Amino acid sequence: MPERPRSTRGGASPPRTAGPRHERHEPELRLHGLHACLAAFARRPADLRKAYLSAQRIAALRPLLAYCVANRIGYRVVEDEDLRRLCGSAHHEGVVLDMRRPRPPDLDALLARDPAAPALLVYLDGVGNPHNLGAVLRSAAHFGVRAVLVDAASGLALSGAACRVAEGGAEAVPLLPLSEPRLVLQRLRAAGYVLAATLPRGGADVFRSELPDKLVLVFGAEREGMSRALAESCELRLGIPGSGAVESLNVASAAAVLLAEWRRRYPT
Repeated sequence: MPERPRSTRGGASPPRTAGPRHERHEPELRLHGLHACLAAFARRPADLRKAYLSAQRIAALRPLLAYCVANRIGYRVVEDEDLRRLCGSAHHEGVVLDMRRPRPPDLDALLARDPAAPALLVYLDGVGNPHNLGAVLRSAAHFGVRAVLVDAASGLALSGAACRVAEGGAEAVPLLPLSEPRLVLQRLRAAGYVLAATLPRGGADVFRSELPDKLVLVFGAEREGMSRALAESCELRLGIPGSGAVESLNVASAAAVLLAEWRRRYPT
């Protein structure tokens, strides 16, 4: 049986444990939100470093607590205000986990996976809002996207906020930072992928356009959009028809529409 969780008012400092030492240089990610934390623990429990939870979450997190006890990983039952301070958000949903960051996928392995099967990738060009990233990852997981690609120089990366909004999608769909985006996009073309720029104005109606079975959907930044050079380099330029009452959908909503339309045509 797992030991009784220790409660404390001072939850910001980690508990003392006699557990194994972890390398200090290992990059960590502080997760919050029940679904995000449960998904991360289910997929990669060995990456768990510390756990903080409210008393109300003990029942929902019993397997995680038992794992902590068995593996001598520190955990602590704390007040809601402590959780808010730990993750910097009131939307912690009663749990905060410190975990090692997931390793980005290897591009060669990604391209070698089921090479004859339909495949969809997303490339985010300049998107900076972590909530939009999380929403895109959630839609990407729902519609079976293989990976979300970002420019490493943009600084866009997984964060606690993005993972909470993704509701587990950040564990299902890998985020791949590209140190040389132009070269990688060329490699994707060579592997049979077609690049499609998504535009708020001037793009072909996505519902009337042919969509290839290997596609990279390229989305631009929330305000500036994607660079003109990138848009012009894409083989397709797509748009979502609407009433015209607003200029466009935001990037997360647009992604959901476009991903759903591709998946409708390739439902496997």
